[in-house]
Amino acid sequence: MSISGHILIIDDEAALRQTLARVLQQAGFEVTTAENGEQGLDFLKTTDFDMIFLDLRMPGLAGLDVLKLIHASYPSIPVVLFTAQPDLNSAVEALRNGATDYLLKPLKPQAIIERAQTILANQQKENRKREIALQIEALQAELKNLETSESIQIAPTQPSGMTEKDRFLKRGALVLDMHARRLIVNEQIINLPPTSFNYLVVLARHAPNVVSYQTLVAEAQGYQADGHEAQELTKWHIHQLRQAIEKESHNPSYLINVRGTGYRLVAD
Repeated sequence: MSISGHILIIDDEAALRQTLARVLQQAGFEVTTAENGEQGLDFLKTTDFDMIFLDLRMPGLAGLDVLKLIHASYPSIPVVLFTAQPDLNSAVEALRNGATDYLLKPLKPQAIIERAQTILANQQKENRKREIALQIEALQAELKNLETSESIQIAPTQPSGMTEKDRFLKRGALVLDMHARRLIVNEQIINLPPTSFNYLVVLARHAPNVVSYQTLVAEAQGYQADGHEAQELTKWHIHQLRQAIEKESHNPSYLINVRGTGYRLVAD
């Protein structure tokens, strides 16, 4: 299994940040660096990361406080701490507050690479398990809709009375053909699963506003779901859409996640 991922390094030592970034990039990882805790937290608001390396001792917002904030808002992201020998007590406290592991300074490049590979390999396995579970849930929900005939038809097929304006929903480079129910991006036709196409239609109609998880499920599938179920169902279809239309699914430019709320389409 190929191990990859987007790693955030938060450390106030410029030389160390640059060295770690270079080592991890050479090992095949995408890397972003932050010079303090505040900047790192700002990056987390706009970018999805798979793993974080965090220094415990930094000026300004302390590493332990940064860890607590990360763990409170992004509990699924593994955080590995850097600590010097005198900070072992702090490292133990950090583990109690959600850190995945800690490494002692001076840092060894091979140890950094191996730790990242091990953690992200385990994470990829867990993510794949969740993807399969979400796919099963989505199929079960769609089957339920078909059985109860309660599914909402977002784009009724009306070839005889449908005007050109009604047929095509355009958002920037994205053109949704409501008759053929397919997506066209830069004159390239992309066929999407029917339910995922419905999700994209909902996002396009609301763009560029944020659409909540429950609204997405209700309008795309005609299915009233609670907050957690709606979030899980939506994640699966957004994953399929990102795989189809984003150049880099880990760094999306069209389908943007607003954590804890929903998604929005940025195309214009």
